[in-house]
Amino acid sequence: MDEDLKKKLAADPDGLLTYEFLANNIGNVDDIMDEIIDNMIAVDHNGQFSVSAARYLNAIDSNKYAAYISRLIAAAIEKDRERNYIAQLLPEIWGADYAANAETLSAADDNFRRIYKRVFATGI
Repeated sequence: MDEDLKKKLAADPDGLLTYEFLANNIGNVDDIMDEIIDNMIAVDHNGQFSVSAARYLNAIDSNKYAAYISRLIAAAIEKDRERNYIAQLLPEIWGADYAANAETLSAADDNFRRIYKRVFATGI
């Protein structure tokens, strides 16, 4: 990532600028994706844009971007203490039938387990 872009994204006050950059340049930024995701995690204080980016990358190519999606979700879980955004990930990432498969998904995916536990405090 060139220094001008790095400075611009580092000054992002909430993650929106980084999300817009990612969305507007998808397919052309794969070589700097680690830096974009690092920046998103650093500047997104409440998880809103990390969730949006995870959903976006999942819709574009869930296999290709799996590692980045996982990192964004883990960061959003930590930052979204009020659970305003992470619940959106359940049907978007794990499918509309996630509740029916909650036990299996919890055993296989730590991010799912953590979100499900936080959103549904009574558990599975």
